[in-house]
Amino acid sequence: MSAIIPRMDLSELGEFGLIDLIHTITERLKDPEHPSWQRLLIGIGDDTAAWQSNGQTQLATTDTLVQNVHFDLKDITWEELGWKALAINLSDIAAMGGIPQYALVSLALPGALEVENICEFYDGMARLANEFGVAIVGGNIAVAPNVVITVALLGSARNEKMLRRSSATPGEQIAVTGYLGLSAACLMMLKERTSLDAETIKILRQGHFRPVPRVREGQVLVDQGIKTAIDISDGLIADLGHICEASEVSAEVRIEQVPIHPLVKANFQNYQQLALGGGEDYELLFTANKADIERVRQTIHYPITIIGNITQEGLPDRVTLLDAKGNITGYEKGGWEHFKDGAVEA
Repeated sequence: MSAIIPRMDLSELGEFGLIDLIHTITERLKDPEHPSWQRLLIGIGDDTAAWQSNGQTQLATTDTLVQNVHFDLKDITWEELGWKALAINLSDIAAMGGIPQYALVSLALPGALEVENICEFYDGMARLANEFGVAIVGGNIAVAPNVVITVALLGSARNEKMLRRSSATPGEQIAVTGYLGLSAACLMMLKERTSLDAETIKILRQGHFRPVPRVREGQVLVDQGIKTAIDISDGLIADLGHICEASEVSAEVRIEQVPIHPLVKANFQNYQQLALGGGEDYELLFTANKADIERVRQTIHYPITIIGNITQEGLPDRVTLLDAKGNITGYEKGGWEHFKDGAVEA
């Protein structure tokens, strides 16, 4: 065991380095003869785990939100917090093209919280759950000095087919649903206390605190034969990088074609950076040939924008940005990574 443990702090290793380390340890210590491992289809490294059970492909994902790391109770309402806690898990199922079914919710809470807060929290969560046919079936409760929310979401694959990060191939085009930048723009507005009109504030808040997971769109992608997708949680460039790494390819993105929300363009000078690296938009990023993307466009009736191409592995960076003239342009790497991005330490 000690031979594979690097001598460094978690802040040096980073979130994704830690995930790789955990994957290495679990792979080394697994028992391949056990039925659980034999039935496993996808383990660590994609948006959900997947395994075969009674002739069906089951999906599972989990996410944790920590007070003062992921959210500030001075900015978010309890109803919004309940909505978002489930939405980010639904987005993982959407990224697989799956069907969400059951949620388990674990809460660590200070004793001084008002009961009304938790009622509002579950009201927001239940409203979103009902929209996508999810049953909230249990969880756990503990006392803690700060609020910690963990949601585990179970689902199934649609027609036994799944979207993956690892199936992109050179020559495919890169496409994204919707518009990017709203969530990061809202976070900047809150941090800098930017003064904006009421309607703009409302839309920015919806983008950050009440994201709409693209569950139905993900299912359409599966139905139309798309094989590769990820949801945009860490940021467009970071998440495209995850696809490239898993698929062993590179990517070129034409920066002028990235669909940035008009309100972000109108109110924030750094709108490109917010869209490229801000994260938490929870739109779907996928790759396919041009004909398949056009077929998706005709089926979804929701904005689909082609932003670039998958190329052979070998570019200086996994993801290369091109300007309007086709020249390589630099960009400030964005996207959230735990331990490296200012996470609160005890």
